[in-house]
Amino acid sequence: MKKDTFKTSIIILLIGGFITKILSFVIRVLYTRVIGEEGINLYTIVTPTFSLFITLASFALPISISKLVSENTVRSKKIVFSSIFFILFFNLILILLVLLTAPLIATYLLKQPTVTPLLYAMAFTLPFISITAILKGYFLGKLNVAPNTISNIFEQTVRILFLLFLLPLLVSKSVMLGVASYILFNIVTEIVSIFTFWCFLPKHVSIEKNDMIPNQSIIKRILKISVPSVSGRLIGNVAFFLEPIILTNMLLLFGYTNTYVLEEYASYNAYAIGLLTIPSFFIAAICQILIPEISKYHSQKNIPMIKRRLSQALFYSFVIGFCSSMLLFFFRDILLSVIYNTTRGSEYIFALAPFFVFFYLEAPLSSALQALDESKRAMQITLYGSILKLTIMAILCCFKIGLYALVISEILNILFVVFLNAKSVYRSIKKIQPV
Repeated sequence: MKKDTFKTSIIILLIGGFITKILSFVIRVLYTRVIGEEGINLYTIVTPTFSLFITLASFALPISISKLVSENTVRSKKIVFSSIFFILFFNLILILLVLLTAPLIATYLLKQPTVTPLLYAMAFTLPFISITAILKGYFLGKLNVAPNTISNIFEQTVRILFLLFLLPLLVSKSVMLGVASYILFNIVTEIVSIFTFWCFLPKHVSIEKNDMIPNQSIIKRILKISVPSVSGRLIGNVAFFLEPIILTNMLLLFGYTNTYVLEEYASYNAYAIGLLTIPSFFIAAICQILIPEISKYHSQKNIPMIKRRLSQALFYSFVIGFCSSMLLFFFRDILLSVIYNTTRGSEYIFALAPFFVFFYLEAPLSSALQALDESKRAMQITLYGSILKLTIMAILCCFKIGLYALVISEILNILFVVFLNAKSVYRSIKKIQPV
């Protein structure tokens, strides 16, 4: 790998990410205005559940596949086909479980029986999302970032066309139909991404029948890498899944109405967090390049290059996070009005923005731990942070401060997790014995 490839790859991903985020702004504006507040409330209440399903379905394959492909010890096509076989089988089981448990989840956990059709819709999108994840991992392992960038742009463009021409017609018939169709449209966008990736696959490589037979040893290697990684993500998503459940039940217990909880949680999650996490795509792009880079230098026991790559990633993440957080802090009302045609959630952005600078350091530090073969430690930190957040949130609900129970617990969780991640990365690098 050439010396400047790391920076070049990040620049390509950032430019592509910038274009994608502009398209995402358009999507957010169109979606919030077409679907209305009722649709936003419905979609927001099931978003944590959808995130949990996606985490399970994708099984952290981009990380494990990119790592295996970059090691170049096994033929890439064997890795891809073995991964597809495993993930489709796993997704079939997952879909059946979701279909069987959706009414129970909606009624007893989300406290909203009406969202059951949305959970059904989510289930059928999962295999397509998983296959896209496999192809992303392959190209990242090859350090080819162009397909990821182009596929994201195509995907967002197709989504905009749907919002402009089809969603208004569906919403006019039923808000629930509109939200469900918006979820199901993920199938179309993922197919667009899969086709884009397919166009970038090497044309000179022939695929034989033997290549499509799953290899057990490869699947075991994938699981060895993926299980710790997906466990950490799963813990985070379970916490995200439990967040509205615990919050709703606690606030209802202390006299708040169900309408208040729905509206304020939507303001917090859809508007405030939606704006504050705008740079997340950029940070994720940096982490995608960081993992194979640090993994490579870790295998070579090249401590100076590990430190250099980590410092670069943290610097880029801090600059992006600081600029966006300060912009949102001072111009939150204007941005909310322009993007969402509302100022709901402004007070939550005011409280959270100064601390979200640290939030953007969390992902690079966690990725560094994974690349340093410390996935288990990263998972433990996620678990500790999730327990801390949910516990503090539940306790603060007793003081009748409304959604600020969630805001304060979020801030404390960010600071706690970043501190532990930084401490663990320092210790992991220190343990490396140079050649």
